[in-house]
Amino acid sequence: MRIVMQPARRSEKDVNQHYLDTIASPVVFDDHADLLDPDVLARLKQLFPGGSAQMWGIVPGKKEVNVSKVKKMAPGDFVFFSGDKRLYFGGTIALMWRNKAMAERLWTTDHNGSTWEYMYALTDTRGFDIPVEEVRQLLGWNPNRNIMGISVLTDDDGETLQTFLTIEPGTTATPPTDEEADQAAVLAFDGQLERQALRAYRGEQTALKRHLLPGATGDCALCGRTLPRTFLIAAHIKKRGMCTDEEKLDFNNVAMLACTFGCDGLYEHGYITVGDGGALQVSPLAAAMPGVSDHIQQHLAGRTVTWWNPEREPYYEWHRIHTYKASPPQ
Repeated sequence: MRIVMQPARRSEKDVNQHYLDTIASPVVFDDHADLLDPDVLARLKQLFPGGSAQMWGIVPGKKEVNVSKVKKMAPGDFVFFSGDKRLYFGGTIALMWRNKAMAERLWTTDHNGSTWEYMYALTDTRGFDIPVEEVRQLLGWNPNRNIMGISVLTDDDGETLQTFLTIEPGTTATPPTDEEADQAAVLAFDGQLERQALRAYRGEQTALKRHLLPGATGDCALCGRTLPRTFLIAAHIKKRGMCTDEEKLDFNNVAMLACTFGCDGLYEHGYITVGDGGALQVSPLAAAMPGVSDHIQQHLAGRTVTWWNPEREPYYEWHRIHTYKASPPQ
């Protein structure tokens, strides 16, 4: 999955109006059927059965400077919207197409008479509140580097940011994975090189679980069910890879027991989180997945997590900001 950085400062009047018109208020396809290519219209309706989608676009730029960047983008890429020193919104590109007339209808033109004709529809969108300074530090960028124009991150930077914020592929017009590339990655894997790190990680997990669960049974911190130790894991409240060495050793606070019957996965992928005070929060994105939503309503909705305390709050806060799938800003 490639990561695309899309500058869009909502403090600018025109940008904010575009956001309100086609992100906060998804575009209804039939309202523009007279301008849409029939094939594009058919694919949009297939991807978005509800008949509307959030859309954005890119201008060609002076001397078409942006065209080469657009050619690097494809369905399956994840786009971060940035502005006013923060990443605030993101989603997966479901479909891309070029339509100057539709772009002019949606967003008119800029001061150069250009319009945002390289269009894309987004799926699985969510809100963020990540300072750009944090991204600079994570990716080792120059402290003065800003996101000035549309850009595609390097594979290494994209993978790091994807892992950091638990970004997952959304529904797209083409499969987001390359089977041959996947097979090559499997063949290239050398387990011997990873064995020492894996042994250390497993040792840490064993010690952490023993600390949290000294007996044969324990309580899932999220759903509260009492279960045999086989079905409970020591789940890091803050993503382990982002913890300092000191935080990793904070056994009393950095982790919690979570069951393998759904709670660990839901928390890890950001469909639930724990608010300040312990109230369990459910991502609005869960509603689009009936099986997931049903499980949350049956076992988790309305709960207060008693494992929460002020000492653990900084770890829970990190999860709310970086992993929890919040609503897109309106």
